[in-house]
Amino acid sequence: MLEKTYVNHGRHDYDLDNQELNELFTNALSKALSDINDSGKVIILPPDITRFHSKAGFFTEIAADKLKDRLGAVLPALGTHMAMENTEITRMFGATPKEKFLVHDWRNGITELGRIEADWVQKASEGAVNYDWPVQVNKILRKDSQNFSLALSIGQVVPHEVAGMANHGKNLFVGTGGKEAIDKSHFAGAVYGMEKIMGRANTPVRALFDEGLKRYSDKMPPILWILTVLGARTETEKSNMTEEKLSQRGSLAVRGLFIGFGRECFEKAASLSQEVNVNLMDEPVNKAVVYLEPEEYRTTWLGNKAVYRTRMVIADGGELIILAPALERFGEDEGIDSLIRKHGYRPGKEILAKVETDAELGGNLSAAAHLIHGSSENRFTVRYCPGNKVSRQEIESVGFKWGDLKEMQAIYDINKLVSGWNTVNSEHIFYVPNPALGLWAEKKRF
Repeated sequence: MLEKTYVNHGRHDYDLDNQELNELFTNALSKALSDINDSGKVIILPPDITRFHSKAGFFTEIAADKLKDRLGAVLPALGTHMAMENTEITRMFGATPKEKFLVHDWRNGITELGRIEADWVQKASEGAVNYDWPVQVNKILRKDSQNFSLALSIGQVVPHEVAGMANHGKNLFVGTGGKEAIDKSHFAGAVYGMEKIMGRANTPVRALFDEGLKRYSDKMPPILWILTVLGARTETEKSNMTEEKLSQRGSLAVRGLFIGFGRECFEKAASLSQEVNVNLMDEPVNKAVVYLEPEEYRTTWLGNKAVYRTRMVIADGGELIILAPALERFGEDEGIDSLIRKHGYRPGKEILAKVETDAELGGNLSAAAHLIHGSSENRFTVRYCPGNKVSRQEIESVGFKWGDLKEMQAIYDINKLVSGWNTVNSEHIFYVPNPALGLWAEKKRF
């Protein structure tokens, strides 16, 4: 397994523009292609539209232009998510040739590279689970399949409820992984305890991914990791930008870019993300309002980031209001959606008991993990405010409170709220415009 870092460029107050990113990435890609000394095809593994802000689309488009005929395929790391629509591909990946895009099938389109023994998994999870773990990837990534000379794994490092920090091996073994691997890794994290995982670089689930890479990298092409760290621009930064420049570059700043073979680039990115994306607070929040952008969040499977990323800052007896105008359903596919509707977001002990007695849920451990993650453990109220595609009865049937979207948006106007503390009708509330961009926690809970 190659170990080499080409770009280690990041700081909490950096604001890298597209020209800088292009130059850093292009130079790194050129060096990596030279170092592998193989003129074969290259496959790109970016995230899907749910990570639109990661800059992965930007880098994919550049790579496609530079590689030209060497571009073999683009495989968005969907994991369990819905396939991207053509309009989403165009929005995210620009001029990247559409005919190069493949759709990952997490149920049928995978290959197993090997298995990690149950005693190893038990030790890594500190006894939380006792089963072996399959190292699975999309079958196209196996060397004896298409024999790509290089894979570009692109994405954002940010706090994550399953792995602790997103990306690196997760992009491979979950993003292009299979049902059993996803089920077992997610369940291991949920049983171990999400609050002990989020925002940490070294976790039991990360250990699985690292071990999978250590043992089985030789069965895949060399993987060049392209990792970004993004953070919201401060009000001071915004005030120092012209309206035109702010309009062009948006409210998010690229704080870091890390590129290389091996784990060092992930370690550097995770360290910066902890500084940029983990928001530790002295006091708890009695009422939080979270907005789910319509183009990213159509299911609670994704939208429950609003719960995961704020749960450690919400006070006992507090309330989380989720404004979800584009919510269509609960799960990303019919099978998961059905399980969510059947069991609901209940406290962890209830879900673990159901895993033992309900064969269907026991056979879909990622769904069980998701139900545990989405529960407030009866500690605070979760009030979902959907558009007209999900009814009040549906929301309440899975264990959430319902809120009228129009009424709530009239009170909590996202066009007037600023990220963080706001006063609305003499009420002190905390606003999160996109939960995917960070983790909020009371200091004593982190």
